[in-house]
Amino acid sequence: MRFATPSASSGECRPGCGACCIAPSISSPIPGMPDGKPAGVRCLQLDEANLCRLFGDPRRPAVCERFDHDPELCGDDRDDALERIEALELAT
Repeated sequence: MRFATPSASSGECRPGCGACCIAPSISSPIPGMPDGKPAGVRCLQLDEANLCRLFGDPRRPAVCERFDHDPELCGDDRDDALERIEALELAT
């Protein structure tokens, strides 16, 4: 099943995607998740609209700040992004 999410223009995240806040593991502390999060676990800071509550907040982990939309990684839709980020996570 594909998740319908609005398209993003080149270089912009897809609104409501949130794949980068679910698929990868994060080893640094996140507010509410002091030990980070394992791969495949939804970040507690991801809201109901799949937007980061910490965007622009200095408490946002550096790894999250560095994660940018990449058309090759994010693919055509949210499912592509989840699958590709999960595959990258497993390969590293």
